[in-house]
Amino acid sequence: MRVVFLGTASSVPTTQRGLSSVAVIRGGEIILFDVGEGAQRSMIISNLNPNKVEKVFITHLHGDHCIGLLGLMQTLSMMLREKPLYIYGPRGIVGFLNDNIKHLKFHLTYPLHIQNVKQGVVVREKDYVIKAALAEHSIKAYAYRLDEFERPGVFYPEKALALGVPKGILWSKLQHGECVKIGDKIIRPEQVTGPKRRGRSIGISGDTRPSSKLIEFFRGVDLLIFDSTYGDEYADKAVENFHSTAKEAGIIAKEAGAKLLALTHFSARYDDVNSLIAQASAIHPNVTAAYDSLIIDIPYPD
Repeated sequence: MRVVFLGTASSVPTTQRGLSSVAVIRGGEIILFDVGEGAQRSMIISNLNPNKVEKVFITHLHGDHCIGLLGLMQTLSMMLREKPLYIYGPRGIVGFLNDNIKHLKFHLTYPLHIQNVKQGVVVREKDYVIKAALAEHSIKAYAYRLDEFERPGVFYPEKALALGVPKGILWSKLQHGECVKIGDKIIRPEQVTGPKRRGRSIGISGDTRPSSKLIEFFRGVDLLIFDSTYGDEYADKAVENFHSTAKEAGIIAKEAGAKLLALTHFSARYDDVNSLIAQASAIHPNVTAAYDSLIIDIPYPD
């Protein structure tokens, strides 16, 4: 699982930072979280194929988080995409997209599925789930969390052979958590594998004030991407504008037990974010500041 930051500025882009967008890559699938203006160009710069985007999750309907959807949708049609695109966001996302499709006279070459988000499970796939929780912003906004399901334990060939399971397709089935039949015996995966191994997890805050709810929501994630618009010196603006400071991001990450904290959504006033890293690092021991095209690979825990 790989995370690519496509835009790390807050509402005003800079020469170095585009507007908010994060790509999560799992196998051949790309999942986007927010699509600020210019995100599709950032994808090309990062060698990501826009046509591999399967799902898009919008945290809230401020322009710096969703306007880029329009260009992305049109580009996908120009690429003659045929497979469906799934878009999830707060109430209003359906009208926003349908109105723009009508007035901009989009001709989509692919099915478009738009769904309003509610708290709880948004998408459940074979090997992962994406959940949403309400954030605390000036308009309705959601934070998201992606969790992979547990993987089967380590496979022990000698145990399979001892139970009479021949090498081949039956081993593969057991390794993937399926039972197999040998004669009149049912062999269960747990008979030939070790304990199940946990998957990987990512939390994405969107724009928000810190809250105890988000601490619980992000509990134990491998990577937490959190709103760090301001430093301590502008804490009053963070409260006024419903954003977080880098220090507050550090507190959330520490309390949630996040393994790595990535600061993002920086105010354009910060040409250098080292002070923000220092403020968060005083609280949480593992902090990085995101920048456009930054790649973070998330290994399995074991």
